[in-house]
Amino acid sequence: MSKLTLASYPHMLGFEQLERLLERSAKSGNEGYPPYNIEQTSDHSYRITLAVAGFAEEDLAITVEDRQLVIRGRQRDDSEGRVFLHRGIAARQFQRMFVLADGVEVGEAVIENGLLHVDLTRARPETVVQTINIKKG
Repeated sequence: MSKLTLASYPHMLGFEQLERLLERSAKSGNEGYPPYNIEQTSDHSYRITLAVAGFAEEDLAITVEDRQLVIRGRQRDDSEGRVFLHRGIAARQFQRMFVLADGVEVGEAVIENGLLHVDLTRARPETVVQTINIKKG
């Protein structure tokens, strides 16, 4: 079976970057930690909410790298001098990546009650009509 690519459609020009983004997001993994929600808050805005209980604000980092929203968490191990009879809450680190379309901008990020909210907005695309003059060769 051959791999179906956007190059298989000759009328779809200039979408190579989209294909690379799809491949990169498929390779980013489907790990389940931390759980998250994505909601559409209006016609042109979204909110990503991650469950980050136990993480302080300084334990989290949010960056945009090559049209990807990257959220990282790294907890400090504060167990020195403590004796655990059972340790079911481990200090974990994570990295979540979300591919952003052109025109999607990251707004504010708020941590509240163990939930990290990251707001995104999408610029309204302008309709462009362009007439191309035909020259005689």
